[in-house]
Amino acid sequence: MEETGVKKVIIKPITEIAKKIGIEEDQLIPYGRYMAKIPHQVLKTIKNKTDGKLIIVTAITPTPAGEGKTTTSIGLSLGMNRIGKKSIVTLREPSLGPVFGVKGGATGGGKAQVLPMEEINLHFTGDLHAVTAAHNLLAAMIDAHIHNGNSLNIDVRDVKWPRAIDMNDRALREIVVALGGHSNGFPRETGYVITAASEVMAILCLAESITDLKERLSKIVIGETVDGKYVTAGDLHAQGAMTALLKDALNPNLVQTTENTPVIVHGGPFANIAHGTNSIIATKMALKLADYVITETGFAADLGAEKFFDTVSRYANLKPDTVVLVASVRALKMHGGEDKKNLKNENIEALKKGMENLKVHIENIKKFGLPVVVAINKFPTDSLTEIKTVEDEVKKMGVRFALSEGFEKGGIGTETLAKEVIESIEKDKNTFHRIYDWEMPIKTKIETLAREIYRAGKVEYAPTALSDIRKIEKSGYGNLPVIMAKTQSSLSDDPKVAGAPSGYTFTIREVKLSAGAGFIVPIAGEIMTMPGLPKEPAAINIDVDDDGQITGLF
Repeated sequence: MEETGVKKVIIKPITEIAKKIGIEEDQLIPYGRYMAKIPHQVLKTIKNKTDGKLIIVTAITPTPAGEGKTTTSIGLSLGMNRIGKKSIVTLREPSLGPVFGVKGGATGGGKAQVLPMEEINLHFTGDLHAVTAAHNLLAAMIDAHIHNGNSLNIDVRDVKWPRAIDMNDRALREIVVALGGHSNGFPRETGYVITAASEVMAILCLAESITDLKERLSKIVIGETVDGKYVTAGDLHAQGAMTALLKDALNPNLVQTTENTPVIVHGGPFANIAHGTNSIIATKMALKLADYVITETGFAADLGAEKFFDTVSRYANLKPDTVVLVASVRALKMHGGEDKKNLKNENIEALKKGMENLKVHIENIKKFGLPVVVAINKFPTDSLTEIKTVEDEVKKMGVRFALSEGFEKGGIGTETLAKEVIESIEKDKNTFHRIYDWEMPIKTKIETLAREIYRAGKVEYAPTALSDIRKIEKSGYGNLPVIMAKTQSSLSDDPKVAGAPSGYTFTIREVKLSAGAGFIVPIAGEIMTMPGLPKEPAAINIDVDDDGQITGLF
């Protein structure tokens, strides 16, 4: 046992954590003393166990004030375990882009964290590096094929597969490769995406076996022939080598909380440009090992939660038992127009106005037939009047309410929330269904989401988007689900619009096919698949001392 920097928490050997959920030492692949992989094959040995209850954690539209979704997810699991319920929280792996860009870490906060925090936030067990390597192997094979005769007749003007890096680097959004003469290949324009936006990442999180992984990788569309036919990774015979790079990354990672309860952290797709949920293998494994599984979906309910309900749940054959919708008084006041500098001051008028954003997300979740528990992540500056105002408004909508004080108190601060969630599972009506049929035309699916979830008045398509849709449907992929790529900062496609916009025009500028992952990606507004670092990135506050202790990741 060792003390960590998190208020001198005692971190236990991972073998002790594994035993709590019935995983023996010889079933683990250790990464040091405090992290381990659980071979995905373990899922087969426990397949006959009864599934636990699945709790989806989502949030209101994010603001710079902070909502605390990850902290609440971890805290809820702590509270569950404190009241005698075996619980596992499943999370995504942090991307180095946000770690060094804005967040400075993504493993919860205060007394509701995942440990060892530094390792998880940085290289962890190498999963994101493996995804990056597999992605770039395919890119290298494409250029090698073109250079060595191009027998597949790939149209070099329209190679769709970019390169990837797990870092925010705006300079790599658009680049030219193969300069320097004939021996270096055929010069062409391309670019980079952040690893979390890679289709390989999405495939890793949706695959349920090595065979499934390999098959999905083979279906990746990398470009077209000069006569307009799709070319795939399978045509290049790349899937075997890519799978070799990903075979260990397919195994979920086991770590622990600040109260030594189990956590499975696996996969890292962003919800604004991918499906935004940890791996299917991790969630299914957790459901066999625990009574209650808390799965955090990315960003707000219009992104990660919707994508879980409409896409991931169908691929995985999962049914959520209830939904926890996280908000904070601070964030609601920002949605109501309050300046970030004044959030410590009580402002009931701004709070009530900002509640409109919360109400839209509640209504959206109810459209899927699911019960909702609103969790207010409490900050020390929240007044009793502000908290009571939110509680009253939430209860008027027939929705459960509880404070979440995991940051300050750990599991003791989330026991009430845990009990409320269990009550919701046991007593609230659940008629879960998806909001659109996969067999609908692509435009109908897009417009259903725009109207029902984003509250748009109409949808406009750029000529490129219309051409993309015709091509995808003509090629036989029209029956795939839609994973919208749009800003996380607004219900709309405009990141500057807070609150609850409605009746506006939602614009689709292009539509991409992720045939390997098994979804279609309409790109709305100016969303980018390669973020940039801010003026003062979190990286400037991260350091390491002579003893190797890292600071600045909190």
